[in-house]
Amino acid sequence: MFRMTDWTSDLQTVAFFAAVVPLLYYVYWRIANRRLLQLAAKIPGPPGLPLLGNLLEFTGSPTEIFEKLVEKSYQYEDVIKVWFGPRLFVFLTNPVDIEVLLTSTEHIEKSVEYDFMKPWLGDGLLISSGQKWFTHRKVIAQTFHLNILRSFLGKFNENAKKLVKYFEDETGNEFDCRRYMCKYTAETLIDTVMGADKDQLGFESPVYSGATTKLCELVHLRHTKLHFRSDLLFNSTKHGFEHKKFVSLVHDFSAKVIKFKKSQRELLKPSPFIEKFDDIRKEDKSLTHYEKSTGISYGQSSGLKDDLDNEVIGRKKKCAFLDTLLEKEANREVFSMKDVQDQIDTLMFEGHDTTAGVSSMFLCLMATNLDVQAKCVEELEKIFGDSDRDVTFEDTYEMKYLERCVMETLRIYSPVPVIARNLKKELTLVTNNITLPVSTTVIVAIFKLHRREDLYPNSEKFNPDNFIQEKTAARSFYSFIPFSAGPRSCVGRKYAILKLKVVLSTILRNYQITTSCPMESWKLQADITLKRTDGFKIKLIPRKNA
Repeated sequence: MFRMTDWTSDLQTVAFFAAVVPLLYYVYWRIANRRLLQLAAKIPGPPGLPLLGNLLEFTGSPTEIFEKLVEKSYQYEDVIKVWFGPRLFVFLTNPVDIEVLLTSTEHIEKSVEYDFMKPWLGDGLLISSGQKWFTHRKVIAQTFHLNILRSFLGKFNENAKKLVKYFEDETGNEFDCRRYMCKYTAETLIDTVMGADKDQLGFESPVYSGATTKLCELVHLRHTKLHFRSDLLFNSTKHGFEHKKFVSLVHDFSAKVIKFKKSQRELLKPSPFIEKFDDIRKEDKSLTHYEKSTGISYGQSSGLKDDLDNEVIGRKKKCAFLDTLLEKEANREVFSMKDVQDQIDTLMFEGHDTTAGVSSMFLCLMATNLDVQAKCVEELEKIFGDSDRDVTFEDTYEMKYLERCVMETLRIYSPVPVIARNLKKELTLVTNNITLPVSTTVIVAIFKLHRREDLYPNSEKFNPDNFIQEKTAARSFYSFIPFSAGPRSCVGRKYAILKLKVVLSTILRNYQITTSCPMESWKLQADITLKRTDGFKIKLIPRKNA
């Protein structure tokens, strides 16, 4: 016969083990991680609870968590420790410490959070590590040399003029410009870096851009919700089914691009940019003349020189990105067909989502800073006069004020707000000689770094004069890193800046930009890239009527 005392005894046993097992685990974890805890105790940060750490302080939507992290960063200075359960996260905001991390050839492994992107991006440059990353990056970096980029100018101009034409449908209305900028950046990537025909591919920009936007949201959901970090749990939810659908859509596109390019190669049809590149390579005019005259590395006003600057194209014919990778694959050199597809997916994401965001933010900033917009237009009028001719490569070097505006956009609204590394060895920082323990997840807090008052006075204000040469020379290069820096810096940054200069100058030559949304009212969303939850709303007025 069942007795109440039996039931009570069982309940007490369960309660006992429920209390004792976590306690024993906690004691074991502290003993096993004695070195980690000793070093972590010397790092400033908010106090946490046993086992949970600071988890309870960072609950809510991904946007709310981002806002809380930014708020917390203002309570500390250079280095901030946060415990998410048993995992130690350390946020760096001082350029001297960031330099130590980013220049290291040892600490180049991305954090485990990037693994959530693997079903989508595979082992592309963003995620891969080790020898595979090193050899792939070396090949891909060569395909973004300035001489190759110059051969893309025709398509940059052609698509920019089409974009201006598309804007005619929105003239006089306030609208979200991001979908148009997504269309321009994605289609231009296909036309140039991929060397494919978007029309023959049947490329639908809204569908592709919508898929990448949704994938960013889903990946970041896994970053911020503990129960979704499990593949088993996530894949069994509606979010998991959505993720699978959008990944399939993106992969179908990259497979279609490969099939198209392979058929071209079988028909012995050269890339449309090879002849243009050969003509440019034979020109006597040296690119370094422009770099020396401006005193900067193209597209990086802070002046870093690295492999993209030093890579010299010799007599051997060089091709654009996809032609190079397919040639390597055909010759069984370095790349498998899976590798090629992973790199296409990675470049299409990184090259279109970030650039679309920056260009959209730039247009909104022009709309809220009409005095700055007027200065940009004045500069463009000196370069082009009343002509509606295409932008030349030499023109882009004369767009000094516009470039400063682009750099300031990248500063205050960096498209990638954070980057993360996983430490395999201890790392000693400059700040207070702090040593970060093995297994620490180190976050380079770009969003906060770019808003340090000691580097950028009145940092919340849009001020292109932050990038006059006197000021950039006085700052560490690592105080401005929208493209990261060091061995894992973005290989496509020169491509991005050149394309931005062409399209943004073309828009400004044709339209005056206004908005009813003041900068102070903007609502930011940081998932994988920085966006506005309220949309990138602008109003265009044709300059001929302005």
